[in-house]
Amino acid sequence: MIVSVHLPKTAGTSFAATLERSFGSALLRDYADLPINTPQYERNRFALQQCLLNAEKDFQRIKCVHGHFLPVKYLLLSSRCEITFVTWLRSPVERVLSHYHFWQRSFNPLTNSPPLHRKMMEEKWSLERFCLGPEVRNLYSQFLYGFPLEYFSFIGITEFYDEDFAFFMNYFMDSSIEPERLNVGSASANGYQISESLRNDIEQYHSKDMSLYHRALEIRLTSRST
Repeated sequence: MIVSVHLPKTAGTSFAATLERSFGSALLRDYADLPINTPQYERNRFALQQCLLNAEKDFQRIKCVHGHFLPVKYLLLSSRCEITFVTWLRSPVERVLSHYHFWQRSFNPLTNSPPLHRKMMEEKWSLERFCLGPEVRNLYSQFLYGFPLEYFSFIGITEFYDEDFAFFMNYFMDSSIEPERLNVGSASANGYQISESLRNDIEQYHSKDMSLYHRALEIRLTSRST
């Protein structure tokens, strides 16, 4: 079974479309946890509780799980059946910028938006307030609680999406279908244009995620050369 962790704004929606095409009804979409909108202690405790429950559940009809959840949620299941953990990472600077702009353009005050999204819009957060605020600081590190990068069998890099997608499909799916492009932002080919000082501030503020991202780049190079 493939367990695909959709880290926000890393092309996870596009990847999900391919997984749905490939697995159909054997794909389980797991988006109910809302990790970003849950306090850290409650989020981690819930993931550990679900980890214990999932270790006993029957997933025989499920070939792939994809969604916004902490991967530790499915960790113990790997002791009972073969699990392939996969995810995508993106430059933390580009990720948080994309996140801000996506929430700006997708907000509808008439819908039941998650609390953090609504709070950001109602309080009219600036780009700096969002990127340098505590709510989404080191988001990768928050999601990967209790789950080292090395536990993933595949880490795609969004900046190399086509190349890494082809590698994943060939190596893990024995297929060569073309990738889909959904929820694509408006950034230029060179990324979102911000001042160098703000870019440096974001890199420093999200230093844990920067370290994870650079480690993922190293893992990517190593895995492609073997």
